[in-house]
Amino acid sequence: MATQGTPLVPLGEAGDAARTIVRRPWRMRELLSRFADWIEHSLATSEFDRGPWLGVALATGIALWFGLVDEWQWAAAIVASLLAASAAFAIWRDRADRSLISTAVVLASLAVALGIAIVWSRSEIVGAEPLATPRFEQLDARILEREDQPSEGRVRFTLAARDAATGRAVAYRVNLPLELDDDGLREGARVRLAVRLLPPAPPIVPGAYNFARRAWFEGLAATGAVVGSVEILEPPTPGEAHLVRMQRGLSLHVRSRIDGAAGAIAATLASGDRGAIPVEDEEAMRDAGLTHLLSISGLHVSAIIAAAYLLTLKALALWPWLALRVRLPLVAAGAAAMTGIGYTLLTGAEVPTIRSCIGAVLVLLALALGREPLSMRMVAVAGIGVLVLWPESLVGPSFQMSFAAVLAIVALHAAKPVREFLAPRNEGWGIRFGRKMAVLFLTGLVIELALMPIVLFHFHRAGVYGALANLIAIPLVTFVSMPLIGLALLFDLAGAGGPFWWLAGQSLDALLVLARFVANLPGAVKLASPVPIAALLFFVSGGLWLALWQGRRRVWGLAPAVIATLWMLTAPSPDVLISRDGRDIGITGEGGRLLVLRQGRGGYAQESLLEIAASSAEPLALADWPDARCSDDFCALELERGGRTWRLLISRSRNLVEERALAAACEKADIVISDRYLPRACHPAWLKLDRRFLQREGGVSLYLTSGHIDTVAQSQGEHGWWRPREGPPRRPPSPNQ
Repeated sequence: MATQGTPLVPLGEAGDAARTIVRRPWRMRELLSRFADWIEHSLATSEFDRGPWLGVALATGIALWFGLVDEWQWAAAIVASLLAASAAFAIWRDRADRSLISTAVVLASLAVALGIAIVWSRSEIVGAEPLATPRFEQLDARILEREDQPSEGRVRFTLAARDAATGRAVAYRVNLPLELDDDGLREGARVRLAVRLLPPAPPIVPGAYNFARRAWFEGLAATGAVVGSVEILEPPTPGEAHLVRMQRGLSLHVRSRIDGAAGAIAATLASGDRGAIPVEDEEAMRDAGLTHLLSISGLHVSAIIAAAYLLTLKALALWPWLALRVRLPLVAAGAAAMTGIGYTLLTGAEVPTIRSCIGAVLVLLALALGREPLSMRMVAVAGIGVLVLWPESLVGPSFQMSFAAVLAIVALHAAKPVREFLAPRNEGWGIRFGRKMAVLFLTGLVIELALMPIVLFHFHRAGVYGALANLIAIPLVTFVSMPLIGLALLFDLAGAGGPFWWLAGQSLDALLVLARFVANLPGAVKLASPVPIAALLFFVSGGLWLALWQGRRRVWGLAPAVIATLWMLTAPSPDVLISRDGRDIGITGEGGRLLVLRQGRGGYAQESLLEIAASSAEPLALADWPDARCSDDFCALELERGGRTWRLLISRSRNLVEERALAAACEKADIVISDRYLPRACHPAWLKLDRRFLQREGGVSLYLTSGHIDTVAQSQGEHGWWRPREGPPRRPPSPNQ
């Protein structure tokens, strides 16, 4: 009988040299084959868990576009994804035992490529070239949007105009003092006005808010302030912006019936208008972990749709003839869906509201068809819908927090222990109520744990006691405040809404008392230095694994989540913060207070530095610090970091300084920071952060212990919203160079 293949021949005493001549089978092949068999089996047993990962793949493609640097890398990522899909199809197309792996790789790769293409296309279509430099301009413009912000004493307009130099159509966002407002300044009006315009601001330092990116996708070329009065050339056309006028009228009506902050919150719940909420009350809600109640999202849309569904169903059931001939749940679902869509449009159609509306409509459809209403597939469909229409929302806190909360809720309530805990039992109402309250508290706790890293990454502060506060606040708003506002509006048609408005005001006053109490508790707010984006991505990957899979394999997601948490807790704080213009500088770690170059009363720049430094104490002017030696033009100081002494020289003015004296001072310093152009004769031991460097690199964070430099330019690449003033970004030197 013929021998199949090449036999393994014993070599006897030939030794190791002869053994290397004979070819051996690749022993890793069997291991890889077994691993592939395990993946195929896992996919086969998880048919309902596979679909949501396509949404994750789409989001991965969008995130890659934001993370990669330029067009060549974006195109290369698309080509690599398409090659991966083609290779998987070619290798496994004839393997029935690898069909699921092949399908998964092909679909995931195509979804990644599609995500890159979608966000790239949207950037090219809607992106607005930012203004090159600040300027003063006379505009003949038309009002596109109006946003009332009485709590800040201003009205905000979005204007459509023509660029004076190029003639291209541009959109500007400008602020008008409230005392200069006019009833004719509405959507559609043509106006003439003088404005002081600024390019949309990039992050002031690494980790700060990136308004330039948001303005790019909103089509804003500049922001600014109105100088003087506004002349109305053409009044708004009657009948235009009917929905906006209805929203504004509803907000004004609600605020006329309930005074103060409670009325502003009631207007928010009814119309989505947050402009009248006092800043101190909004901060209290945020620090108490209740700010989600001020953003029209899942809680509000679900309450409206559930109420519409139940009321329609019960009302139609009173008509026996109709109940015997029509499937009432289907009719009630349709009425509730229309109500939810109307509420979404009325409240401004923000991303959380749209996501919630899509999800709620899918739940209604599942109920009407007799399917499982609450599932990850429903969340995935809603997420994919939002990302296809607004891919830029992926990198914003609204999308991330909204979907993280929903994923946490669905995953928790789909877990077997929770389902068994909530299963119907023959027990008293008190025990049933206690079970539901326990699950409500557990849900709030899980949501807080899921949202904490995201909140700290974007805002650098988060409320710690949110789970306890929401235990009271969510039932109060859902079952008391919102129904009372609805009843008050209904009875206002007959002029009898007064008692309901009073009760609604009392309930919202109780909400504000709760928020202020929780926000003022010791340790109520957690401050954090910049969270590394890699740590956040690691946490998100672990959270997605925990949420989207079922069974024991989901526990594996705990490992990256725990590692990411430890990473965030041990992440270092920057020692020196420098804004892009070099005029705002903060030094951290000195007795818990932030040392600032210029002492001022608040202001966006100083607030941003305090957030990044994770400091709540009043900042101290550098000139008042005992260890700093300051003249009218410069401050010199020494910092002990990483076992060595760092010598800093910081300019305070733009007065003319003798070049030799400046060069001598630079030689004695490790780091020189200035908002002016420094001469080439200035040679510090490590870094010269002058106006030339800062215009090219943007804001800077220095980590002296590790010698690491983080700049805004490093995270912006060549995206349209980032415009370095002088050449492409360059890698800063290390302290040893």
